[in-house]
Amino acid sequence: MSKRLIPVLLIDRYRRLVKTVSFGERTYIGDPFNVVRLFNEKEVDELCVLDIDASREGRRPDFGFMRELAGECFMPLSYGGGIVSPDDCERLNRDGIEKFILGSCAHDEVLVKNLVATFGSQAIVACVDVKGSGDGASCVTIKGPIAMHPLDYCLRLEKAGVGEIIVQSVERDGQREGYDLPLIALLAPRLRVPLVALGGAGQHFHLSDALRVGASAAASGSVFTFIGRLRAVLVSYPSLIERQMINRESSL
Repeated sequence: MSKRLIPVLLIDRYRRLVKTVSFGERTYIGDPFNVVRLFNEKEVDELCVLDIDASREGRRPDFGFMRELAGECFMPLSYGGGIVSPDDCERLNRDGIEKFILGSCAHDEVLVKNLVATFGSQAIVACVDVKGSGDGASCVTIKGPIAMHPLDYCLRLEKAGVGEIIVQSVERDGQREGYDLPLIALLAPRLRVPLVALGGAGQHFHLSDALRVGASAAASGSVFTFIGRLRAVLVSYPSLIERQMINRESSL
């Protein structure tokens, strides 16, 4: 089965598309609608949109904005940010969003099970943020650290019914030096659900590296929006031939 390459778009409180570095410094990328249209033309596998301010500000998703954005999106769309109830997912689903990404709320097993019962496991994605690397990594949320090893936490999420798990490195975010391959290699073989690698990719070979050590999908913001050492903004996506090459490289 061909593995997925997923562009990740970060939206701030002003509805701007930005890129962060270690969840801090932000670079303005452009208008999210224009970027979505470009990705439509490039026929991307899937698109992930994260509202990075919603949960921090204690607000629900920007439903009106997401309805408009989903209307421009011609590929499978997942969304995370401010989701706290089945009603949030119901409204997003009516507007064309297929997957719902839970961050700190994924720790709420009752919520996760309710969402799984309503929408199915395939629609519920948990995003696990980690600091540190490899076996020494630890889970964190905007509410503070989670006193569980990433593997134990991922297994707990899997048992609760999530259909996919994103593992995101906070410290590698925006650094463009590569994923935390030891951590991916540790988690992927132990999980029955797909693992999506996020945080640190800057080149196409980084995508291959993550897939090679077991990730089912490689997600990134930088790879698909920046080019060159100076991080000039250029929206891109591998061609079909390039995607086939990345898949072959990941199998070596």
